[in-house]
Amino acid sequence: MAKKKKRARSQKKNEITKGIFTVLEEKPNNAFNYKQIAAKLGIDDTQGRNDLIRRLGQLKQKGRIIEVEKGKYKKKADAYETVTGKVDLTSSGNAYIVVEGIPEDIFIPNSKLNGAFHQDQVMVSLRPSRKGKRPEGEIVKVLNRFKTEYVGVLERNKNFAFVRPMDNRMYTDIFVPLEKTMEAEDGSKVLVALGDWPKEADSPYGKVVKVLGMPGEHNTEIHSILAEYGLPYEFPYDVEQFANKLDTSIKPEEIAKRRDMRQDLTFTIDPKDAKDFDDALSFTKLENGNFEIGIHIADVSHYVTPDSILDEEAYNRATSVYLVDRVVPMLPEILSNNACSLRPREEKYTFSAIFELDKEAKLINQWFGRTVIDSNERFAYEEAQHIIETKAGIIPKEISIREDGYAVDETIVEAILTLDGLAKIMRSKRMDSGAISFDKIEVRFNLDEENNPESVYFKEAKDANKLIEEFMLLANRKVAEYIGKQKPKKTFVYRVHDQPDLDKLMALNGVISRFGHSIALKDRKTINSSLNKLLEDVKGKKEQNLVDTLAIRSMSKAIYTTENIGHYGLAFDYYTHFTSPIRRYPDVMVHRLLQHYLDDGKTAKEVVYEEKCQHASQMEMLAASAERDSIKYMQIKFMQDHADTEFVGVISGVTEWGIYVEIIANKCEGMVRIRDIKDDYYVFDESQYAIVGERFKKTYQLGDEVVVMVKNTDLEKRHLDFSLIGKYQS
Repeated sequence: MAKKKKRARSQKKNEITKGIFTVLEEKPNNAFNYKQIAAKLGIDDTQGRNDLIRRLGQLKQKGRIIEVEKGKYKKKADAYETVTGKVDLTSSGNAYIVVEGIPEDIFIPNSKLNGAFHQDQVMVSLRPSRKGKRPEGEIVKVLNRFKTEYVGVLERNKNFAFVRPMDNRMYTDIFVPLEKTMEAEDGSKVLVALGDWPKEADSPYGKVVKVLGMPGEHNTEIHSILAEYGLPYEFPYDVEQFANKLDTSIKPEEIAKRRDMRQDLTFTIDPKDAKDFDDALSFTKLENGNFEIGIHIADVSHYVTPDSILDEEAYNRATSVYLVDRVVPMLPEILSNNACSLRPREEKYTFSAIFELDKEAKLINQWFGRTVIDSNERFAYEEAQHIIETKAGIIPKEISIREDGYAVDETIVEAILTLDGLAKIMRSKRMDSGAISFDKIEVRFNLDEENNPESVYFKEAKDANKLIEEFMLLANRKVAEYIGKQKPKKTFVYRVHDQPDLDKLMALNGVISRFGHSIALKDRKTINSSLNKLLEDVKGKKEQNLVDTLAIRSMSKAIYTTENIGHYGLAFDYYTHFTSPIRRYPDVMVHRLLQHYLDDGKTAKEVVYEEKCQHASQMEMLAASAERDSIKYMQIKFMQDHADTEFVGVISGVTEWGIYVEIIANKCEGMVRIRDIKDDYYVFDESQYAIVGERFKKTYQLGDEVVVMVKNTDLEKRHLDFSLIGKYQS
C-alpha cells in the first residue's frame, strides 16, 4: 500500500513537472508566476497549488528553472537551447536558420516553421542534437517580418478571397475578406499586406493595398516587380508639391559663396538616352604644363535639406532604380532632370573635386568645395568615342545626338584626347596595384512604342566610358582619403569591398576548369592577376557571360559603412561614393559630411550614419534585384515571339531537376527539365557538373554547347522552359 502511495506521489510530481515545462517552453521569453502556471494547467484546488509552489522551488534549487524576479520563473536556457536567427527557406518548403556564432545552420522542417517566412528574424528552440547530425529546431516566435507585403493573384469566392503570392518561397495563400479586396477583379494582380495569423486558421489574414492590373499586361508586370521589392513607382503628392515649390534659380548671393568656374571649359559625357547629368568634367591647361581637371557633381544637398519631406523620401528610396523600360528616380523630376541636371549652357550649382595632374597623371594639388559651372557641351559616349578613335571633331549624323552631324570645337577635342590619355595611365596604375577588371556584358533592348522588345543588343564599355570612370574613381578615392586620414578620426560614409571568400574561389576554379581556365590561389597578388587574366581570356568566347557572372558572385558584396576596410576590387585603401547624388543617397550624405568638415565641424554621430549606411546597402540590393527581374521579364517577352526558332546556347547550370541554358546570341537563360529529355533516363552527377544518361552514357556538362527551342514562356513567374534538340555540332 505504501509503495502504491509513493508511486502515485511520484507520478503526480512528474505530471506537475511536465506541466511546468510545457508552460515555460511555450513562451521561453516570458516569465510566469505560480498563479499563471496553475491557470494554464487547470489547477484550481489548494493542495494542487501548494504542490505546484513546492515543485517550482525544487526545480529552482536544482537549477532547472530560474527566478527572474520575485515569484516569476523561466526555464533555464543552455548555451544553444534558444537562439535567434534569420530564416532561409528552400524550394522544398523546409528552412535553415542562419545564426551568428553557430557554425552550422539549423534545419527546420516545414511542420515546425510556425508561420515564419523567408528572411524573417525568428527565435528557435533547438532540439538535442545527435552525434554527427545537423542541428534541428523549431521556430517558437517570429521576432521581425522581413516582408509585410506580397504581390499575388487574387482569387474571388462567394464570401471571401485568397491571394496566391508570386514569391515561390511563400508557402501559403493569404486570406482576404471581401471588404478588404479594394474591389479587385478575380484573377488580377494585387499587393496584399499581411495581417494576423490566428492559430486556428490555415492561412494568414491580409488586405489588398494596391491593385496592380491584369497579369501579362506590361505595366502590371513592371509595377509588380517594383512592388515585390517594396520599391515605389510614383512620388507622394506632398513630396512632388514640395519639390515643385523649391526656388531653383541661380542667385548672385549664392554664387558669391562658391568658387566660380563658369568660364572653365566644361562638358558632360553620358549615355545617349540619359536625362539626368550628375557629373561634368572641366579642363584647363596650366602655364607650368600641368592640367587642372575639375570633377563637378550636381549639388543635390543645396536643394535636399536635412529633415525635409524631400530628404525623407530620398532617404527611404536610397537609390534610383533602372528598369528595362524606365528609370524610377530617387528625386522628383524638377530636380533630377532639371535643377540638378548639368545640362549644357545652363548655370548650375555643383560640388567639385579639382585636381592638378602632370603629364604622367601624378597628383600635384587638390581642392574640394562648392562651385558654380556652365557646361559648354553635352556628348554621348558614342560621340566621345568617335573623337578618341578618329582624333578629330567631326561627329557624323548616324551617331549624333543632335538632328544632324556637327563639328566639335578644337579645344574640346584636345581636352577629350588629353583626358583619355591621362585616364589610360591611371587605369594602368590601378591594374598594376591589383585592381580587378570587371567589364561584364550588359543586356539591353530596343523597344517599340508599346515597350515590346524588337531586338537585343549588348552594352560594352569602351575608352569613353573608361575615361569618365577613371575620373569619377579619382574623385571618390581622394574625397575618402581626405576625410579618412584626418586625426582625430571623423565619421564618414565609405564604400567598402571585403576580400573574396577562399571557398567560393575554389568553387569557381572547379567550374572554370571545365573551360580550360584556372585561378592561382597562392596570395592576393596571384589571385588578382589570374582573375584579370581569366576575364581577359574569356572575352568574346561562348562562356564569357557565365564566367563573368560566376567570378562576380565569388567576390564579396560592396556595401556602405562608417568602418573603412578599403575596397578590394578597386585596390584602394580609401573609397567612397561622391559622384552620383541625383541617384544615390549615400552620395548626398558624403556631400553633407564633406562640407561639414570643410567648415571645421565636429565629427558626426557614427551610430546614426552606420544605420543609414545599412539602409542604403539594403535598398541598393533590392534595386539590383528588381533590375535583374525586369531584364528577365523582357527576355522572356522577347522569346515569346521566337517559339519556332532554334538557338545555340551554353549550359550555364546543372541541377538534379534539369540543365540551365544561356542562349549565346541574346543571353536569355531558360531551363531544360530532365523529365523532358526523352532519349534516356538522366541522373545528376554533381562531381562532373553534368547529367548522365543511364543506358547510353550520353553526358550534358556545364559549358557544353547545345541547341534548344522555346517550350514555354511564363511572364508572370518570369520563367522560361526550353526543349533540348541536342548537342551543337559546329
